[in-house]
Amino acid sequence: MKRTIKSLVLLFSIVVVLFPFALSASAEPLDEVRQLVRDYYVDDVPETILSKGSIKDITKNLDPHSVYMTAREYQGFMNGIEQKIVGIGVVLEEDLKGIKVISVIPNGPAARGDVQTGDVITHVNGQSIVGKSIQVAISLISGEEKTEVTLTINRVGQIAPIEKKLPREEIILPNIEAEMLGGNIAYIRLNSFATESSKEMNKAIQSLSGADGWIVDLRNNGGGFITAAQDIAGFFPNTPNAFQLREKNSKPMTYPSTIQPRKFNGPTHVLINEYSASASEMVSATVKEQKAATLYGQTSYGKGTMQAMYGFDDGSVLKMTTARFYSPGGQPVDEVGVKPDVLTKKEAELEVSHHDQLLIKLKGYKQLPQLVNVPVNKKFTVEMNTKMNWKNIDQAAIQLIELGGREVEVGVEVANDKTITVVPNNTLQTGKKYVLVIHPLYKNVQNKPMKQGVYLEVSVK
Repeated sequence: MKRTIKSLVLLFSIVVVLFPFALSASAEPLDEVRQLVRDYYVDDVPETILSKGSIKDITKNLDPHSVYMTAREYQGFMNGIEQKIVGIGVVLEEDLKGIKVISVIPNGPAARGDVQTGDVITHVNGQSIVGKSIQVAISLISGEEKTEVTLTINRVGQIAPIEKKLPREEIILPNIEAEMLGGNIAYIRLNSFATESSKEMNKAIQSLSGADGWIVDLRNNGGGFITAAQDIAGFFPNTPNAFQLREKNSKPMTYPSTIQPRKFNGPTHVLINEYSASASEMVSATVKEQKAATLYGQTSYGKGTMQAMYGFDDGSVLKMTTARFYSPGGQPVDEVGVKPDVLTKKEAELEVSHHDQLLIKLKGYKQLPQLVNVPVNKKFTVEMNTKMNWKNIDQAAIQLIELGGREVEVGVEVANDKTITVVPNNTLQTGKKYVLVIHPLYKNVQNKPMKQGVYLEVSVK
């Protein structure tokens, strides 16, 4: 049966091109797969495994990322990388007890049906998916638009399984989300290393030009195309190399980052968590080792293996581990992950990173005592130690910044010649943290400017 090399991907793995070799025209896929495993699988495989009676019996004895996919399963796999799928709007990972939900897409069928992060799916339309691959789960959960799928879910804290009947809808996720956070800090979230990621990243950087700092979010990013990983690494300064690759019976080879027309031109942070995998880990390891960015979050997933994908003329595909990747300097990633420079609590990565970016900007400012557990309708009284000229109040001199968010509009009321009251235009959010900044733009009654700015940190109860 004819075999072709499919595109290169890094989804919880890395994929590289391997050149096909000649096999007899009469060879069946099983025989060809046996030969591929003998020649290219990352580790030696005993003949007792190679003599199994089916391709799936062989691959299930390899590693979790070597799988044989039907044409439909393969299409679902590729749609996942490109962030396009007809499904229910969840991000999944394999779990010993089934398939675990690691995030739920806002406003999608799963979100509307109260599927929650941490739920473990055990059955799809009554069919068990315990012990099955992500590709199998995706192929069963996805399907024709406007049809329905029934999930059986185990949830922490509940004894009985939960059954959810959900509609299938077209889910198109933005691959890159970009915005300017409060304090002129640029935030870019990369959801997948897809074919257009480099172009989209270039546009995002251009749209946020003039930022004083950068936060690149790779949390829950499971990977994508290997070329996209090399491209994204090239946007960081001082990163000539992207990764080191070690194939079976070959010497380690170091691959370069792609030269890019734009760079992150200020202090740069990268956010990672336990679900940042493969291509995300490649980029994280690269920028950490070459000191191009500071990593915030938790240790990443630890998937530093590379897979090649071989397609057959019936549309089926073999995805097989053929190598392991390392940082450019040779530090391992597989099974150990990438450790952050700044360890944070889960879900606090962006807040902590934004806070630290602001403190870089506020160097030389005086820090006032922190305000803890303030009410949502808090007004801030600011008293100076000398009489001030409040006649021409400059609104730009006062900023109230939500950590992990944008600037909050405020009004300023003059109480007396020493005191003003800062009044947020909207109520503050429960559980959020803020930074109130007063820049040294005011002058006293002798027309002398403030000697230094001040700031204080605020937490809302």
